[in-house]
Amino acid sequence: MAAETVTSTDRLRRARFAVAAVFCVHGAVTGSFATRIPWIQEHAGVSAGQLGLALAFPALGASLAMPLAGAVSHRFGARTALRGLLALWTLSLTLPSLAPNVWGLCGALLVYGATAGMSDVAMNALGVETENRLGRSIMSGLHGMWSVGALLGSAAGTVAAHLGGDARLHHLVAALVLTALGLVLCQGVLDVRSTPEEKPPPRFSLPPRSALVIGAIGFCGVFAEGAGLDWSAVYLRDELGSSAGLAAASTTALALTMAVARLAGDRVVDRFGAVRTVRVGGAVATLGGVLVVLAPHAAVAMAGFGLIGLGIAVVVPLAFAAAGRSGPNPSQAIAGVATITYTSGLIAPSAIGGIADATSLVFSFGLVTLLTLGLVLGAGVLGAGEREAASGKPAPAKSAGPVG
Repeated sequence: MAAETVTSTDRLRRARFAVAAVFCVHGAVTGSFATRIPWIQEHAGVSAGQLGLALAFPALGASLAMPLAGAVSHRFGARTALRGLLALWTLSLTLPSLAPNVWGLCGALLVYGATAGMSDVAMNALGVETENRLGRSIMSGLHGMWSVGALLGSAAGTVAAHLGGDARLHHLVAALVLTALGLVLCQGVLDVRSTPEEKPPPRFSLPPRSALVIGAIGFCGVFAEGAGLDWSAVYLRDELGSSAGLAAASTTALALTMAVARLAGDRVVDRFGAVRTVRVGGAVATLGGVLVVLAPHAAVAMAGFGLIGLGIAVVVPLAFAAAGRSGPNPSQAIAGVATITYTSGLIAPSAIGGIADATSLVFSFGLVTLLTLGLVLGAGVLGAGEREAASGKPAPAKSAGPVG
């Protein structure tokens, strides 16, 4: 009996490392694409306005396709579904650089976003299942590994761009390498399968009520993240007269604090729980927002953006974890939360710009600060099922299946 327990524990540990590596591969695709956007813009001959239109299509594709992920997992099993969806995502990296014009780019990015969203839901559902069976928090670290992958992908893309490499060749090589890695890594994740009597989830459905409530917390976190990443450099340049280099450093500060906090976040969550962690994080992010709004010079604003990144880092991972514990169909709930957070990421940059045009960037970040305060007030909704998960006993699988 003891030997069986050890074997089961070892399998779960291997599954945890495998799904963490999958998150890293997923992030590397995003980083690889982002660094070559200027090349893609020039190759497709699109204006800045047309590029802005095209860059809305990944979120649109993800929002349309994410509800399908649960049906795919139900039919083929979680491991096979993740293997196929991750391969589609990594291979879709080749499409944007092949686009000959703005409409081709929009189509390519629609597919790129759809495969991103479906694989995102599949890997988060497996991450939640692994967390439940381990009986301790791992979701923050998994999203931290996604950030590591994005940094690695962007580093490789930066080198390729510096060398003047053709993005079509760069993305083909990256796609083949990441696809091969993904196929190997997916062998180690949990193989969760639906029971014969379990009804398949609908292909398209409205998110469950629990996902809407939890998604509201994710919305606040992602909105603050998108506002900070896309507008922090502009804020320092336009509001505080900073140099281009110093302004860009503010974005790096926010991204790095988020990555570090996510990698370290699981220990904090295990000790204090999701609700207290998000409440404290929301307070930290709110303090950061106040510093940004009241900053007399760049150093204070940079510290503020760093605190925003630190405070919101674990919000999305914990929202996915809470969604996975909130009802009988984890994939459907996670897809609902993912749809809301993707929508938040889509509208945040343009909303900040629109508000700034009507008022000022200072006023825009005042509203961001109010959203981070919402994390403090609404964190209690993330406690769904937390007591069972924190008890040290694996939560019962909602879709019982073998661990391969």
